[in-house]
Amino acid sequence: MKHLLNLLAAIALLVWGMHLVRTGVLRVFGANLRAWLARSLGNRFTAALSGIGVTALVQSSTATALMTASFVGQGLISLPAALAVMRGADIGTALMAVLLSFDLSWLSPMFIFVGVVLFITRQASTAGRVGRIFIGLGLMLLALERIVQASDPMLASPVTAVVLEALGKDLLAEILIGAVLAIISYSSLAVVLLIAAMAASQVVPVDMALGLVLGANVGNGLAAVLTLAGADTEVKQVTVGNLLFKLLGVAVMAPFVGLWLRLVQPHMPGVAHGVVLFHLAYNVIISVGFIGLTQWVARLIARLLPKPARLPGQRPHHLDPSALSTPSLAMSLAVREALTQADVVENMLAGVMEVIRHNDESLAMRLREMDDEVDSLYSAIKYYLTKIPRDDLGEKESRRWADIISFTINMEQIGDIIERIVQDVEEKKISKGVEFSEAGMAEISDLHARLVNNLRLSMGVFLDGTVRDAQRLLEEKGHFRALERTYAANHLARLAERATQSMETSSLHIDLLSDLRRINSLISATAYPILEQAGALPSGRERAVGHEGGLPKV
Repeated sequence: MKHLLNLLAAIALLVWGMHLVRTGVLRVFGANLRAWLARSLGNRFTAALSGIGVTALVQSSTATALMTASFVGQGLISLPAALAVMRGADIGTALMAVLLSFDLSWLSPMFIFVGVVLFITRQASTAGRVGRIFIGLGLMLLALERIVQASDPMLASPVTAVVLEALGKDLLAEILIGAVLAIISYSSLAVVLLIAAMAASQVVPVDMALGLVLGANVGNGLAAVLTLAGADTEVKQVTVGNLLFKLLGVAVMAPFVGLWLRLVQPHMPGVAHGVVLFHLAYNVIISVGFIGLTQWVARLIARLLPKPARLPGQRPHHLDPSALSTPSLAMSLAVREALTQADVVENMLAGVMEVIRHNDESLAMRLREMDDEVDSLYSAIKYYLTKIPRDDLGEKESRRWADIISFTINMEQIGDIIERIVQDVEEKKISKGVEFSEAGMAEISDLHARLVNNLRLSMGVFLDGTVRDAQRLLEEKGHFRALERTYAANHLARLAERATQSMETSSLHIDLLSDLRRINSLISATAYPILEQAGALPSGRERAVGHEGGLPKV
């Protein structure tokens, strides 16, 4: 039991080390890797080469699949190009398995020592994240050594003999076991290294090890399919297509396992090298040999998983799940989606004036639907931001995280106010057949035009505004508030003169002025984080008024 526990602990350490390397590389080089991958998708051969390079660095073809699938989901690349990337990604994983199969245990203490020093002394910096990568590499090498040590006593166990005898020569059972191991560990690389180490220690015979390797490759494809089962159809097409290639590879390679054992394995320098080179041969064959089939497989997958009809603006376009491991990139994508949300709000704001002027009930219905889209974008952005690893955020990034949340909340509240304005116009103006006075309509139009300009200024401030832009936005808030008070007084003066149109629309008019002021307060709230950080935020009563719009504290 103790030996089994030691083996399981060594396997867990191997998987954890790979996790540290993968997440560390993505957090340090994630944005650059994505840019490199995106630039290399001109044809299927350069796409495959980029897949090899990215996967060799990340040490996970599943991570490469997530990145590539997200490009397809955003419409940046075609499905055949994505499948070509995955052909290279599989070779990248196999090459790393070959490299790690050599005895590099002497590097483990150095990697761990250097990594811990960097991580502890410079934890929040790039150097600290590089230290995390070194720690992961050291743990992987240490784990491989421990697996070999723990496997030796297992060989003498009678339980091992019983299990091996039960499996016999059942290649299908070996493939299934290998697939299950890859799904559980979420890494075919870890499983292949484990199988190679156990084969070297004679815990499993070589022929069984090769069957388990085939299964690990299938399990890797299944893991990606399961991970993205709830994603968009375009994303699922990539993972299902990749799985189909892996199944074709197993069908081609399985009959030649015996041939490999007779003709190739005897010439290998060691059992472990034979296992990992078989893994490499499998992936080279299905990658190089099948790369010409990417178009055919893409058409087949497109028929099996047809794209549903998509309405414009139906779902977020920039929130890429594969970017979550690179916090700075993920927040940049969240900013883009927040600006998309603000664009919808701007369209709503422009449309509400048309409803007021022309009593357009069909447009009023569309504005209510747009508010649903604003709410949906807010929920998506908020959920996306909560999945960013907060431990990796520096002080500046944490402030930006809060700013994005606040901005999207304010846009969502503006959408709700516009929807309420539309409802009031329908109930108090359109249904009653009344009109604003000419002076009243001119005043409302003036406030509305200023509101649209302030919203656009607010979007610029949110994106990359300077302190001067933020101060200007706050100044505009003061001007807007003074103007709203003047126009409210003008309306009361017209009521005192008993102007018929003003009396008929008085309730709606006063409510509308109040709602426009509240919208402007929410728009102006974008200025406060920038001014506060620069030490230029107004104090006392001015600051209290500045938060009148109800800016949430995050």
